[in-house]
Amino acid sequence: MAEERKKLTIPDLAAKKAAGERLVMVAIGEVLSAAWAERAGVDIVGIGDSLGMTLYGHENTLAVTVDQMIHHTRAVRRGAPNTFSLMAMPYGSYATKDLAVQNAVKIMKESGVDAVKLQGGREIFDIIKAVADAGVPVMSHVGLVPHHVHKHGGFKMQGRTAEDALKIIDNAKAIEEAGAIGLEIEAVPYEVGKAVDDAVSIFTFSIGAGAAGTCQMLNGYDLIGAFDTFKPKFAKRYGNVVDVAVKAFEEFAAEVRSGAFPDADHSYKMKAEEAEKLADALAASKE
Repeated sequence: MAEERKKLTIPDLAAKKAAGERLVMVAIGEVLSAAWAERAGVDIVGIGDSLGMTLYGHENTLAVTVDQMIHHTRAVRRGAPNTFSLMAMPYGSYATKDLAVQNAVKIMKESGVDAVKLQGGREIFDIIKAVADAGVPVMSHVGLVPHHVHKHGGFKMQGRTAEDALKIIDNAKAIEEAGAIGLEIEAVPYEVGKAVDDAVSIFTFSIGAGAAGTCQMLNGYDLIGAFDTFKPKFAKRYGNVVDVAVKAFEEFAAEVRSGAFPDADHSYKMKAEEAEKLADALAASKE
């Protein structure tokens, strides 16, 4: 178990960026994984709307609501109370400046999260600025933007050309200019990820952008091997939860069917005198 560490603050994120330190983030959505992450010494827990896919089985993230995200964030905060938390605002919840501020404030009040994250750059400059000006710590997102999944034609790497890379870099600069405290870089070539990180002074974290950024993130369910049907190119499995879980369920089912479970060790038992009284009472009731 890692040594207990002090929860990071927003000024800490800026200092880590300036110092070139490396931080660790995992995206999770419930209390058990959150507790595991905190015990392991993870620096940041991200409550991403990817939970719509990992926990609810949707084909993308678009169906998730603000209230769902608040519900899951509360659970994560209970599991990892001493770890900095970042919650993704779901699709449609920041469509206008007023709506973005209203939802961001609601999220901060009701979830206990430390910061929120939007998705987009130059095109939502005014929205990011409005949220930041309202006093809400806000980050945003460049590269593969899951809320633009249909525009991207699926979950595909972005920044393949120099022209596209320059647009991504400009979006990152716009995010900083709007007053954000950080940004996510997702699914771009390493060269693009590095250029984005070099272009801004705010905290950056990446997933599928090579080693670029102050912080590396993976989906917690990917890294523990909770899925065996699909693995993104950038995800690395450090465990094999699927096999462990399926084997446990199989063994349980087999023991139930054979009568081996539950045995005496896994059953409650009355005191002998009380069992005798019960037997006498049952016998008397049949007379």
